[in-house]
Amino acid sequence: MSPTAHERLARALAGEAVDRVPAWLMRQAGRYLPEYREVRARVSFLELCRDADLACEVTIQPLDRFPLDAAIVFSDILTVPEALGQPVEFTAGHGPVLADPVRDRAGIAALRRGQGHLPVAAETIRRFRAARPEVPILGFAGAPLTLLFYMVEGSGSRDWVHAKRFLYADPEAARQLLDLLADVVGEHLQAQVEAGAAAVQLFDTWAGALPAEDVRRFALPAAARALSHVRGAPRIYFAKDAAPFVASLPEVGAEAYGVDGRMDLAEARRALGDLPVQGNLDPVLLHAPRDTIVARTRAVLEAGGGRGHVFNLGHGLLPTTPIEGVQAMLETVRAWRPPGAA
Repeated sequence: MSPTAHERLARALAGEAVDRVPAWLMRQAGRYLPEYREVRARVSFLELCRDADLACEVTIQPLDRFPLDAAIVFSDILTVPEALGQPVEFTAGHGPVLADPVRDRAGIAALRRGQGHLPVAAETIRRFRAARPEVPILGFAGAPLTLLFYMVEGSGSRDWVHAKRFLYADPEAARQLLDLLADVVGEHLQAQVEAGAAAVQLFDTWAGALPAEDVRRFALPAAARALSHVRGAPRIYFAKDAAPFVASLPEVGAEAYGVDGRMDLAEARRALGDLPVQGNLDPVLLHAPRDTIVARTRAVLEAGGGRGHVFNLGHGLLPTTPIEGVQAMLETVRAWRPPGAA
């Protein structure tokens, strides 16, 4: 008898043998889907994140199109700064803008504490579980270092000058903010587990913007503190551009580690030992001809080795991603069998 989707994902994240490699995709619900664009034509991005019914609807949308093995709750990492009292807006062509950047100890003190978990993502998971109980759903949150970057910089950035200056000028204040964020993020992830998440992922999108010694000094301890709050489900840590510090990733204490698209998956596996991995096809490859997509997808599966591997992209799907590219990739994953599998 074939394992259920829940069993397959759990076994892969535990490093156990599977009949086939499970797959889900970062940003699998989003602007590349016409049905998502129809919903977004009615509401703003943040309104969508705040509405559990609509968020559940778009969480389900890619499952109705593609042979995916899991969903990921539709939300955004910047709901955490918003819950702490820092206003967030998304503007066309500019991405997120956070008012009143936190650039000193007074700014940290002004944040509203004791917010507990953020209820909308957990409620979305509960509604998803009622609608699609056969499909595992992942919860997620932004890692403390990545959230600090946005909260201090006030927006996205190429160089993160304000955020890095804050870390270097007052490291004790930076740790104070990182500790606060770690505790709020950890509570937020645990609430999602209690709502029914089969696993949770911590996104450290901007950890790789720091030198490796500062990743070990700031990012990894804060991520470890956040994940220490989480019990009852596997924890995945994804750090973008992590090649310079991949051997240090186990300091976070997660059960599995996401690998970005620039890192060789086989090398990452060697650096991480027996720890399960997730990834790591370059999302831009989904714009390539079908034969290229199939060949590169198989290469990722072979590098993963078929055990302790969850197939994913090396980062999120792009708004321009062709639907037929996603289909070709997932059909290839579904057809591939690990060495020795029945």
